Amino acid sequence: MLAVKDICKIYEADDGDGVQALQNINIEVKDKEFVCIIGPSGCGKTTLLRIIAGLEKPDSGSVTLNNETILAPGPDRGMVFQEYSLFPWRTVLKNITFSLELKKIPKAERNKIANEYLELVGLEMFADSYPHELSGGMKQRVAIARALVNDPKILLMDEPFGAVDAQTRNMLQQELLKIWEKEKKTIMFITHSVDEAVFLADRVVVFTARPGKIKEIINIDLPRPRDRTSLEANIVRERLLSSLSSEIMAAID
Repeated sequence: MLAVKDICKIYEADDGDGVQALQNINIEVKDKEFVCIIGPSGCGKTTLLRIIAGLEKPDSGSVTLNNETILAPGPDRGMVFQEYSLFPWRTVLKNITFSLELKKIPKAERNKIANEYLELVGLEMFADSYPHELSGGMKQRVAIARALVNDPKILLMDEPFGAVDAQTRNMLQQELLKIWEKEKKTIMFITHSVDEAVFLADRVVVFTARPGKIKEIINIDLPRPRDRTSLEANIVRERLLSSLSSEIMAAID
């Protein structure tokens, strides 16, 4: 479904030297697959996601979605950021309908679509609330509904649960899996949490320290729903931690 081929990205520095963020990234993501990306801070994870979203251009290489080259943002890709990025002056319902308004979809139809996704994320009772009236977890569920309302082919998530407490994070992970199983969406999900990756992913892509390269891709062949404390989950967790720890030390050095 998604093919990332030989992606390289270099940022120009003030001293004239380029900083290579990504080097020869190659990965294919299957339809309806849940893929997590982990790696040290500054290794280019977010840059890759932004390239897939069409928000940045690579210096070389290509990204295709269903054999169509990605050159700009489009409704076939939904993006969820760590920051909630909601419009504070719009209600929950109107935050979700915003992109539908841009498409000139009639009000009754766009409200019907938005309410379906509000129900999906369990916030149908908060349609007329404003973002400042919601908890962090609720805001992120609104952001997920807003990303899904265009029926994208792939959902790109950049540490979406990084700003909430541990209990809320666990709840959001479970809610996301329910949505994923119901909507049958392909998901690429960046996280710094190995536990989160083991709980969510079909595969985990481990990045090296800058310049970001793919160190290895680990299959998570555990049945769902997953027990976070099972022996099998701990074995996978230890393997990921071992792979990641040397890259974190390299980033610090």
